[in-house]
Amino acid sequence: MKLWAGRFHKELDKTTDDFNSSISFDSRMVKEDIQGSIAHATMLGESGVLAQEEAAKICQGLKDILADLESGKLSIDETAEDVHTFVEGELTARLGDTGKRLHTARSRNDQVAVDLRLYLKKECAELLKLLNGLTETMCRKALEYKGAVMPGYTHMQRAQPVTFGHHLMAYAEMFLRDAGRLQDAVKRMDYCPLGSCALAGTTYPLKRERTAELLGFAGPTQNSLDAVSDRDFCLELSSAIAICMVHLSRLSEEIILWCSWEFKFIELDDAYSTGSSIMPQKKNPDIAELVRGKTGRAVGDMVTLYTMMKGLPLAYDKDMQEDKEAIFDAVDTLSMCLKTVTPMIATMKVLTKNMRAAAAKGFINATDCADYLVGKGVPFRTAYKITGEIVAYCIEHNLTLETLPIETYKKFSENFDEGIYDAISLERCVNGRKVLGGPAPENVEAQAKRVLALLGVKE
Repeated sequence: MKLWAGRFHKELDKTTDDFNSSISFDSRMVKEDIQGSIAHATMLGESGVLAQEEAAKICQGLKDILADLESGKLSIDETAEDVHTFVEGELTARLGDTGKRLHTARSRNDQVAVDLRLYLKKECAELLKLLNGLTETMCRKALEYKGAVMPGYTHMQRAQPVTFGHHLMAYAEMFLRDAGRLQDAVKRMDYCPLGSCALAGTTYPLKRERTAELLGFAGPTQNSLDAVSDRDFCLELSSAIAICMVHLSRLSEEIILWCSWEFKFIELDDAYSTGSSIMPQKKNPDIAELVRGKTGRAVGDMVTLYTMMKGLPLAYDKDMQEDKEAIFDAVDTLSMCLKTVTPMIATMKVLTKNMRAAAAKGFINATDCADYLVGKGVPFRTAYKITGEIVAYCIEHNLTLETLPIETYKKFSENFDEGIYDAISLERCVNGRKVLGGPAPENVEAQAKRVLALLGVKE
């Protein structure tokens, strides 16, 4: 039976009923729905709205329903309109009229709002755990390869030498910010809407602070209209998830490049690669490609939520039923990707010799050549021009800065001496960049240890 059936004389059309139903996706919040109902009934008993014995009977009935669901003795009724209808219907079937008293001073509007907040708070805690695990993995890999020289890129062109550890720590910083965004989203969703009812509160003497306390919220929401129509916490969480997925996508793109024969900087473990049905030599980075592809899905979930909310007047509108599938999918997608990417990074083989060989090409130490002249008193712009001319000469004569004879260097500037070869050595180029945030191995080590300390894990 519909909770709203009293006003109507006809049954809802079957196709319309299916269209209207949300049980297929909101049933995942059944534990939170029961949790919220227990807190509500407890507060009603303490407030004198219900008799203490009735409140206690309702709470025990709800606990029994949850126990039966968890044991498999009871299954969710997929013909119910939504998870709230299912729980209340089952409670009423067990307790009779006492079960019907549960919904006193409550609407499905504030009920679904509290269920969703409780569920997403729990999921965010799990996402943070997974994200911190990935960040820790990046830090440990960075410490392992803090001195492994590789070319850094701009415009996908070799630019300046860095280390593989430094490159990995760039992603660790991104993931730290992602964790901060998730934590901020939780802070703003951590308020209890129960007691707001449909939109205008109630005349019953509710203790809303007590309900919030029982459910572990920071406090109650302050405006009943806002409380039932607010989905900012879904928008904010979906945005945080989309940004994190973009970071995972960027990392995946680099992994895809790095394990190609053209780069061959890394080799993925067989457990995180697939083959071809026709080309036996292939080892494809399909897992990284899927993460890259699923980013579009997470961004799409965010756009769905923003578009759904943009034209809604206060207070609750049925459009808002569309929030759940989108935010659930976003959460599920990020969770699945984090569970896959972390062991993929942990098990990949790093081919340091190939990285070093690539760094030796492409004149990525040209800036250091210019800085060498600056150290001799040459203005930077003049040093830049001289170095550019030297690079052009080397390209024309199939030379590198390391193999260019000192006599030729001196033709471009008398300020050159044998010290130039030490100045442009790749290791020196990297080791000398000790400025805060730079790629010197000691910096990478300090960065990694700092992040590990922020995560609260031992080195």
